[in-house]
This record gives sequence, structure tokens and C-alpha cells, in this order.
Amino acid sequence: MSDVENQIKLAFQSSIETKQNSEIALSASIEQASALLNQTLLNGNKVMSCGNGGSAGDAQNFSSELLNRYDRDRPGLPAIALTTDSSTITSIANDYDYSQIFSKQIMALGQPGDLLLAISTSGQSNNIIEAIRAANDYEIAVIALTGRDGGSIEQELNTHSVEIRVPSNVTARIQEVHLLIIHVLCELLDLQLLGPADSTI
Repeated sequence: MSDVENQIKLAFQSSIETKQNSEIALSASIEQASALLNQTLLNGNKVMSCGNGGSAGDAQNFSSELLNRYDRDRPGLPAIALTTDSSTITSIANDYDYSQIFSKQIMALGQPGDLLLAISTSGQSNNIIEAIRAANDYEIAVIALTGRDGGSIEQELNTHSVEIRVPSNVTARIQEVHLLIIHVLCELLDLQLLGPADSTI
């Protein structure tokens, strides 16, 4: 087996192992997060999401799957990715500080009863920590997707919020499970709103 073939095999095996470990470790917190997400939307509130780099892409993916659809047709649901407005982000970073690019948006757009999906593989991203603090101040619950040891985020979460911490120290593996968790949350939301699908893959 060549080095390239071996690396491909190792990557797949590592991803599969991390997902299997996460299924065991995270089922209860995913179920809790699903209930929080579903209740937020049923109450007529909105969902905001944020992250950096690949996690920004995950935040935008989640928002699009609520606003448009995930797997089945349904009415759009109110969601905002705080990562997409380059003029707002750069003006906040320029006039204040990069750590405030999400928190200032939450203070302007958030309402009590809303929900924030905050994504940080390390749990140490300053702008995600500031976003959670702003959410706490505005009575906005948080679903935090983290990894490694959870970083500083765990200390910022209140009793109305949920941390889903992927049991891995590898950023790529954490991000892969974060995306899977997002898809599971969407599937559970569709299950509650639309009932069981005809078939599940």
C-alpha cells in the first residue's frame, strides 16, 4: 500500500471512529439541543449562528437549511448566519475589535427567547465567547458546538444552554462531526414538524 493509499485509509478510519465515539458520548446532549431548537422555533423566535473559518461555513449551512429546507419541503424557518455580512463584520472589526463581530450583531438583532448556535472547535475563539456573553445578557439560549476540552466556552454557558463537545483533539474530525450534528438537528426538526419520513437513509 502506498503512502497516499494509507493516508486515505487512515483518514476514513479516524473519521468513522470519531463519529462512533460521538454517537455514544453525545446522544443525550444532541437530544437536549434538539428540544431547545424545536421549542425556540415553535415559540416564533429565530435562530442565529456563528463560527470562524470552516465553522463559519457550518453556521451558514445550518441557517440555509432552516430558511430554505433540509430534506423535505416545509415552510421556511427564521434563521440568520452572523458570518455573511462582510460590511458589518469589517466595520465592527475596524471601529471596535474583531472579538465583537458577532456580539454586536446579537445585541442589535437578538430578542429574548431567540437561540444562538455558536461553533468553535477549540472552545477558545474570543469572538464566540463574546457572542455567548451577549446572548446571556439578552436571554438568548445557546447551543455550543465544541471539541477538545471545551476550552473557555463551558464556563460561559448558563443553565438554559447546551454544549455538544466532540470527543476529539483533531480539528478536521471535530468539524466533520459538527456538520453531522447540524444535519441530525435538522432531521429531528423535520421529524417534529412533519412527522416520520417515508424512508430514512
